[in-house]
Formats: sequence, C-alpha cells, structure tokens
Amino acid sequence: MTQAPPKSRPPADTAKKVRTVIWILIAAVVAAGVIWFAVFTATKPAPAPVVAPAGGGQLVREDSHRVTAPVTEKAQLVEFLDFECEACRAAHPLVEELKKEYGDRITFVHRYFPLPGHRNSGTSALAVEAAAQQGKYEQMVNRMFETQAQWGEKQDSQAALFRSYAQELGLDMARYDADVADEKTRERIRKDVSDGTALGVTGTPTFFLNGKQLTLNSEEQFRQLLDDAAN
Repeated sequence: MTQAPPKSRPPADTAKKVRTVIWILIAAVVAAGVIWFAVFTATKPAPAPVVAPAGGGQLVREDSHRVTAPVTEKAQLVEFLDFECEACRAAHPLVEELKKEYGDRITFVHRYFPLPGHRNSGTSALAVEAAAQQGKYEQMVNRMFETQAQWGEKQDSQAALFRSYAQELGLDMARYDADVADEKTRERIRKDVSDGTALGVTGTPTFFLNGKQLTLNSEEQFRQLLDDAAN
C-alpha cells in the first residue's frame, strides 16, 4: 500500500512571532534596585547621591532629546531607555515605525536610564550624548541598537568600540573625547536617571503618554493609545 504524503504545514507567521517576542521581552523586564552610576565616575571619587528634583521628577526637561517635532503637538510620548537593554532593542523598530505614523502629531522624547548590571549601558549613554552634542543623536542611537548583539553583556569596557562608531559618523573626535570625559555629560545622564527614579521607573523601556505611565500588552494596544491621543 502506498503511504499518503504528509500534509504540508502552512509557513510560520514570522512577523507575528517577532512582534510577540517584543512584547514578551518588554513585559519581562523588571529591573528594580539601585541605579548604577559607577561607570560615570570610574576615575574619580564617587559623587554625592543624586537627589530627585523637588516635588518629584520632571518628565521632560528643556534639554531632553525630542526626536519628532510636530508643527501642532497633540501629545507627548516619553521613553526611558537603556542602549544595552534587549527589550529596548526589540522595541526600537516598532517605535521608529510609530514615529513615522504619529510624528506629525506626537512629540517623541528620549530619556537616558542605564540599568544596574549592564556594564556598558552608561558608557553607551555617554557616547550617544557626546554624539548628540554634534547633532548626531539619532544616528548614534540607531548604531547602538543595530550593534547591541556585538557588545551587549560584555564585562570589559566597550568605549573604544563606541569611539569607532563616532568616527564612522564623521564626528570631530577631539570634541567627542572631550565631551565623553566632561563631567557635564555625566551629570546630564544622571539627571535623566534621577527624574526617572522619582517618576517610578524601574525598568526599560518605560513609556509615558501625556504624563501617564503606560502598561503595555500588545502592539495593537500601543498603537490604539497613540491613535486616541493624536486625534
């Protein structure tokens, strides 16, 4: 008797699986504990503890990185992120997609929030902020997430690698080195972390839409919230 050929299985919905992984990663991140500042002060005595701004943290400051600039702002979406965070990397393509869809009505804002246990999260934030001083913030952010698999979770400093990214972006390297070493750059990042801590941020990515911290369960929910705020 001739055996019937096995039934073919339908191709897997790869895009759906990727989206599911993104939300699993985001939901799984719980990074409670003391925020790690050692990377900013490795070559000098530890500074006094950062104190949250009086009256609580500020969600957006004058120098916060606004990555969209709508002519008519309907809402603000603030993201606290860590460049060594896998969930942040997983969410980044979706956030970029949402920027294109809603960036003409919603101001997207980035805040630094290096997490404890990530050896190079602070170092990468320093590199990104130094690039920002030369108008290359988003380019360096994209580079960090694109290459995270190469340097993330390493225990040795990746500062030299990050410096090579700055060279590839065509930055003035003397200025870049000075900005990375400048205490003002470290303080800029500490200020974001201090604000986030005061606002109850414990993990990344954490989003606030019009001042309200979001608890996200799916891409559809995220998109609907933005859609409601933008219209």
